[in-house]
Formats: sequence, C-alpha cells, structure tokens
Amino acid sequence: MERTSQPRPTAPFGGRPAPLWHSLWRSSVRACSLWPLPALAGSDARVPRKHAGSGCGSGGAMAAAAVSEPWPELELAERERRRELLLTGPGLEERVRAAGGRLPPRLFTLPLLHYLEVSGCGSLREPGPGLAQGLPQLHSLVLRRNALGPGLSPELGPLPALRVLDLSGNALEALPPGQGLGPADPPGLPQLQSLNLSGNRLRELPADLARCAPRLQTLNLTGNCLDSFPAALFRPGALPLLSELAAADNCLRELSPDIAHLASLKTLDLSNNQLSEIPAELADCPKLKEINFRGNKLKDRRLEKMVSGCQTRSILEYLRVGGRGGGRGKGKAEGPEKEEGRRRRRERKKKESGEAGEEDADGAGRLLLRVLHVSESPAPLTVRVSPEVRDVRPFLVGAVVRGMDLHAGSSLKRFLTSQTKLHEDLCEKRTAATIATHDLSAVRGPLLYTTRPPQDLKIIPLGRREVKAKDLVRQLQQEAEEHRKQKKRQNVSGLHRYLHLLDGKENYPCLVDADGDVISFPPITNSEKTKIKKTTSDLFLEVTSATSLQICKDIMDALILKMAELNKYTLENKEEGSLSDTEADAISGQLAAPRTSSQAEKDAHSPLVVEQVRVVDEEGRLKVVYPSKTDLGTVAASHVTVIR
Repeated sequence: MERTSQPRPTAPFGGRPAPLWHSLWRSSVRACSLWPLPALAGSDARVPRKHAGSGCGSGGAMAAAAVSEPWPELELAERERRRELLLTGPGLEERVRAAGGRLPPRLFTLPLLHYLEVSGCGSLREPGPGLAQGLPQLHSLVLRRNALGPGLSPELGPLPALRVLDLSGNALEALPPGQGLGPADPPGLPQLQSLNLSGNRLRELPADLARCAPRLQTLNLTGNCLDSFPAALFRPGALPLLSELAAADNCLRELSPDIAHLASLKTLDLSNNQLSEIPAELADCPKLKEINFRGNKLKDRRLEKMVSGCQTRSILEYLRVGGRGGGRGKGKAEGPEKEEGRRRRRERKKKESGEAGEEDADGAGRLLLRVLHVSESPAPLTVRVSPEVRDVRPFLVGAVVRGMDLHAGSSLKRFLTSQTKLHEDLCEKRTAATIATHDLSAVRGPLLYTTRPPQDLKIIPLGRREVKAKDLVRQLQQEAEEHRKQKKRQNVSGLHRYLHLLDGKENYPCLVDADGDVISFPPITNSEKTKIKKTTSDLFLEVTSATSLQICKDIMDALILKMAELNKYTLENKEEGSLSDTEADAISGQLAAPRTSSQAEKDAHSPLVVEQVRVVDEEGRLKVVYPSKTDLGTVAASHVTVIR
C-alpha cells in the first residue's frame, strides 16, 4: 500500500516518547578535544563571495562559483583537529545546493571526526562519495530531517567504528545492496548499536540488515510504509542483542512467529498497523516487558480490548495459554510450557523474598537494595514532562535514594568522583546521557521538565551566582578559551567540554521545582539550591538523554549500584566524619550525633532504599516509572540483592 503523505510518528506506549530516539543514541564518543565552532552556532554565518564580472552569465562560471562556496567550519575543524562537527541552519541549504545536493568532499578529509551531524537541510539528497573512506573513526552519524532518498548512493558503509546512525525524517524508499547501509559480508556496520529510520517512505527493509549490523540493539522504523519484516531479521541468532524494536505507523499485515528468536527483546511497538493476529510465540520472548499493539484491528476481540487497556504481562499470559491471538489455539496442549513458566515465576519470587533475606544474613559481603513502590511512599515525587522537550532532550528517568552516608571522611568526594567517572565512561562524556544528583530535602515537588529560551532560562549554577543560560554559556565559552590559551593546549577541560552539546538549540532543557526555580540545566549543570552536601542522606537522582530511554535506565542502574557499593564501604570502614566551615554554616552547627559501633554495624547491613519516581505527560498519563520490575535487573549480580 502506498501512502500519499506520511503521518508524524506517534509516541508509543500510551503517549510516551519512543524509548530510543530523538537524535538516537548520541552515544558515540565525542572526544574531549572538542569545542564549539564559532561559525557553527547556526552554520548559516555567511562568508562573502567573490563576484564574477558583471557580464558573467555562463553556466560554467556559475558552476565554478558553486564549487568554490566557502566552508569555514571545515577549515576550522581541520586546523584545530576537532572530533565533532554539527552543520545545520538555513545557510547550509544554499551551500549544499551549490555542491550538487551532496556534502562537500572537503568534509571527508577530516579523519579524526567521531561525531557528524547534518540536519534540517532540504537540499541534501545524498551524502556523496568518500564518506566511508574519509571518516574511518566515525562513531555517530546523524543525517536527520534532510531530503535523502530514494536510496543512498553510494552506500554508507563500511564504517567499522559506527555505533549510532540516525537517518530519520528523510525520503528513503528502499535500501537495496549498493544503495543501502553497507555490505553484509563482511559486515559493513559491525559495531552499530542504534539505527533510526523513522519518518521515511521505506516499503521494505534490506534482507541482509542483520548481517550488515549484527550488534544492533535499538531499531526505530516508525512512520514508514512497511508491510512486513524480512524473514532473515528473525532468524535464530541473527540479532542477539536487539532489545528495542519500534515500527508503529506502518502497514504491517503479519508478524512472524519467529520473532520469538529475538532473545534480548524488551520493548516492542507495533501500534497503528494492519495486523489481524498476534502470534502466540511472542510470549516466548524471554525478556519482553513492554508491548504496544494499539490501533490494530485484531480478529480476537478480547485481545483487541486487552492491548488497549491491559498490562503487557496480562497480554502475554493470554497468548501463552492459548488465546486466539495467534497460532497455538485453545485446543493445543500447553501443560509443559505453562508449568515451566510457573516454575520460573516461583523461583523469581523466592529469590526476591525469603531466600534473598537468608542469603543476605549469611553473606555479609552482599549489597542490599530495597525498592519502595510509589504507593508505599508517603510523599512520592512526580516529574511532569512538557511536549517541548521532545525536540531538544526528550528522555528522563528519576529515582529517590534514601540512606546514603556522605558525612564520614572522604565519602562525599568518592561519591562525586564516581559520578564524574560515570559521565566519562557510560555517559560517554555526557553525549549519551547526563546525571544530576540533588539533596532531596531541598527539592520541592512536583517537578516540571520543560524547555526555555536561553535568554529566559535563569539558574544559580553550582558555585556561581544566578545567571541566564545564554550568559552562562557565553561565560563558559570565554573561560574555556582563556584556559586553553593559558595552558597552551588544543583541548578544553571540565564543564567546558560539554557546551558543544547545545549547539543549534533554540531552547534549552531544564527541570523546574514547585517554587518555579530551575534546579537542573542538562547537560551543563544543576543548581546550587539542591547541591549535595556532607549532611545529605536522601537524594533525588535524574538521568536525561537526547538519544534513548533505555540508556537513561542503564545509567541509573549503574549509578545506584555504585552508590550501594560506596555506602557499604563507608559504613564498614567507619571513617571519621569531618565538615568544612561552609557546610557547617549551611546546617547552622547542627551536626548529627556520633553513631555507636553497634549502630554502624547495623547500618552496614541496612539496604539503601530506592523509591520509585513517576514521569508523566501534561495530562498526567504515565510515561515511565523507575525502578520498574524490570529495572535494576542487571545489577542483581552475585554480590547484590534487590528486595522488592
């Protein structure tokens, strides 16, 4: 079926943004040697051209003028050996049009680039030859909201280091061999983790996609014209790491039972298609936690009602016991399968309840985390998300942690150091996600996650006076340049390394408390108002990302695990507490009473309490709650017990 126009992709999972993508996993390593390009803030800074003589009207002269169109950003990037480049803005269209609808060949002579984004350019029809050969170290390639299509000529790969590829919002119709993503043998994209093809006109997927990108973890196909998936996509072992698949707003008529071979699949969104059945084998996906089949006219009317209002668990159980959703049918014997499912559930419940407690009593070296459901919290914290963040930094996960001991010795320093290390490693220098930690006692809920123009956003940054975001960014840019010159270095350090993440943004994201104060300005800083101190024991944690909801959850998992490890170390080593003069003033001399050795021993075996935080949309509909039953699963290793 051919569509005359493409609907804007709807947000899956009941109004929540698709858990992958706005600029899909900006999780490439944007090296710390980057700095915002002066002419790059809008990429429409004009450089005067040399005009030909008044009588010059020949096509050859005009072509020569087009070829010589200046690209000062490329010259600057080459001179300063930068590893990130962002090209956007109205001035870009004119220059790309003059280059024949392609990127300039000069761009492909920057072999140090790790991150390249060219977005919002209606004249860009193809990347142009030389990309694969000229950019071998590229980790992230973002070519969204351009005019690429109907295919890619030449094909993009091989790109051996590429992890993130965003081709959303273009005019792609097909990706056949030679005009697609890259070769299949050997794999053209061997390290690719995230692929965003949403908002195109694709009628079919390349049959060799799984061989071209065997390590794919997230795949977004929302808003295309697909009527089926290639059989090879669900071949056993084809995509062993694929955890998120979104293909809403297509024309899918059938879902193969072989989808059960996606052993790592956690999230599936096939809403607003033309499916009439859901294969019962879907219930065999061992890690599947979230599904969305709304907007499909299913033959099984009961199942159709269930997908509109029931939880994933209930739907999968209905399929598992033989509902008319797919191929098993009620008449088939499913005793062994049902019994196996029950056995797994019994083991899980035993591990999470009684047996976990016995193990912890026997093993003093284990870490304990207790999850408090939102219904059990006397004052649950909620974050309301405005729709404006969708185009800036759409993903946010929050949690409350109680029981941290930051008073003793160097415990606060260790905590802040571990947060910095997470920013460097898992957050990939804040390009994948950003962590902010707050003193819960200073947080006034409910919170609002929204955007504001740089000239209107005011914050009291850590260690500074109140300032507008526009002025703060300018100050930090000036400081960075002065620091770089003083040290005679090419690179900048500290907070200044992250300013380039705001390039081209008309509005900045911020988290606002009930008093109207901005307490967080990701990915740059949070507020002095909620600063962590040695006296802090209860914390509000936030993780934001422009790329993926799942990466927010993964990083939150890692942060909470690290907090549990640090807390246990502090309590077991019984460090002497010490407060600075500033911190002593902040609490008016009211220090905590010294703990006895018996108290310290008791605390050492007390779990950190993790309270759920709900993130909702403007109408109060749930977008995400953390930690859910499926979160913190990766931290439940041999030395960690999660009590729910």
